[in-house]
Amino acid sequence: MLELGSKAPEFTLNNQDGVEVSLKDFKGKKVILYFYPKDNTPGCTSQAWGFATLYPDFVEKDAVILGVSKDTVQSHKKFAEKYNLPFQLLSDTALEVIKAYDVWQEKNMYGKKTMGVVRTTYLINEDGIIIGASTKVNAAKNPEDTLKLV
Repeated sequence: MLELGSKAPEFTLNNQDGVEVSLKDFKGKKVILYFYPKDNTPGCTSQAWGFATLYPDFVEKDAVILGVSKDTVQSHKKFAEKYNLPFQLLSDTALEVIKAYDVWQEKNMYGKKTMGVVRTTYLINEDGIIIGASTKVNAAKNPEDTLKLV
C-alpha cells in the first residue's frame, strides 16, 4: 500500500468508452480510486453497486469515483451498462497503474498462491496527495466506509 501523505502516481488509462482519463484531469477534486479484481463477479458487482447507490453523496462532497481493474475496455463497457454505473471504470490490461499503486500482490485462493489485484481503495485530495487508503476491503461495506472518509 502506498503511504499516506505521498503524491499519488500519475496515470492515463482508457475508460469504458475508450476515452483517455488521467489523474491530473481531476485536480481540484477529491478522487476515490478503487481497484477491484474482475468485472461481473459477486464482490466486485456489490462494490460497484454500492458506489453507484451513494454516487450523489460523493458528488455532493465534490468527489470523483474511478474504478480500476485489468479487464478490457469492452468488459468495462458491458459491466457499466448492465448496472447503469454513473462513474468511470478504467482499463489497465498492462497492469502499469495496478503495480504503481501496489495492489498487484500474491493472493492465496483455496491454498493456491496466485498473483492478482488486492481490493484496495485510495482517497486522493484536490492536490493529488493520498490522504486515505484501505486494503483488503470488504466489497459490500467499502463504498459506505469510503464516504465517511471523504
